[in-house]
Amino acid sequence: MSDDESYELLGFDNVLLPVGNLGEALRFYERAGFTVGFRLDEAGIALLKVGGETPGILLRQEEELRHRTPPWPSPHVWLEVPDARAAARALTDAGIAPLDAAFPVATGWTVEMADPWGNVIGFTDYSKRPELGRRP
Repeated sequence: MSDDESYELLGFDNVLLPVGNLGEALRFYERAGFTVGFRLDEAGIALLKVGGETPGILLRQEEELRHRTPPWPSPHVWLEVPDARAAARALTDAGIAPLDAAFPVATGWTVEMADPWGNVIGFTDYSKRPELGRRP
C-alpha cells in the first residue's frame, strides 16, 4: 500500500468476544467487576464498559459455541487496573478462579482469567512504571 492509499489507525473501536449464551456471559462478567453499557438481545450483543472510554468489550452470542477452557492459543485482552494483585483477590472472592497467580511483567503485575468459552481477559497494573499508566 502506498502512502497515498494508506489509512490512519485512530484507536480501538471494540474488542469482540464470542460467547455461547449472552445472559450467562453477562452474569459471569458482572461477577468479575464489569459494568454493562448496553444489551441488545435481538442482535445477540452486549457491551461491557472499560473505564471511561467509549470502546469496550462487545460480547457476541454464537449459540453453537460450547464451554471450553484454554490452554490452546487464543488472544488475550489485557485491561489496565490500579492493582492487579487486588484484582486477583477480588476475582477469587467473586468465585472466579484466575488462570494462575498474579505474575510480574515489565511494567508491574498481571493476572488473567478465562470466561466459560475460553476468552482470556488479563488485568495488568503499572506499579513498576507508573509514568506509563493511566492516571486514575
